[in-house]
Formats: sequence, structure tokens, C-alpha cells
Amino acid sequence: MSTTDQGKDSNRLTQVVADARRNRQEREKTYREKALKMYPHVCGRCAREFSGKQLKELTVHHRDHNHDNNPPDGSNWELLCIYCHDNEHGRLEVAEAYDGSSSSTKTPESDFSHKPFAALEALLKGEK
Repeated sequence: MSTTDQGKDSNRLTQVVADARRNRQEREKTYREKALKMYPHVCGRCAREFSGKQLKELTVHHRDHNHDNNPPDGSNWELLCIYCHDNEHGRLEVAEAYDGSSSSTKTPESDFSHKPFAALEALLKGEK
């Protein structure tokens, strides 16, 4: 390897290290990094503790479900493990599905006064 190639490799390595440091600083500015610094590394639902490589399984949940609402004091965040976070969003989807059927928009199919077998007795008597 020539000294020119070594110089290029050294410059490339320096650039990679500088990029990595800059990316880390930008990442620390994100709400996840801020939340991980503010709160203990414990799931807010199941109380499981996280450290080391497992820390990637700890997510930031937005309490009002608005990912743009990131107050500096972290009041809209809670740390949840990936399982509890999925459960939380699943419960929200179910609640929204049930919310769509209000009493003012009931159809005969969803009304409990609908009797699908009301004419069955007459049909059976007619066949005998």
C-alpha cells in the first residue's frame, strides 16, 4: 500500500469518525434520547427493567398519541417496552372501532331489536 493510499484511508477514517460523532449528537437531540436521559429505564406498564443491548426494546410512547407533541419536560412521554407499546396502540384501535358505532348511526343490522328468525316458525309450519 502506498503512502497516498494510506493518506486517503486515514482521511476516510477521520471523516467516518466525524460523521459518527455528529450523528450521535443529532440523535441525542431526539425525543427518544431525551426521554432515556430523563426517565429510569423501566417499562411504565410491566415494570421490566432495561439496560445494555436490551435498551433498544424500550420505546417512547406519546400519551396523547401525537408524535409532534414533544415538550422539553417530557410530560407527553412514557417509556414502554415494545410489547406494552404494541398493546397500548392495539387497545386504541379497538376503542376507535367501537367508537364508530354511536347510537345515532345504528342500522337495522346492528340494532338489538332486529329478529332474524322471526319468520322461521311460520316457515316451518308451512312445510309440514
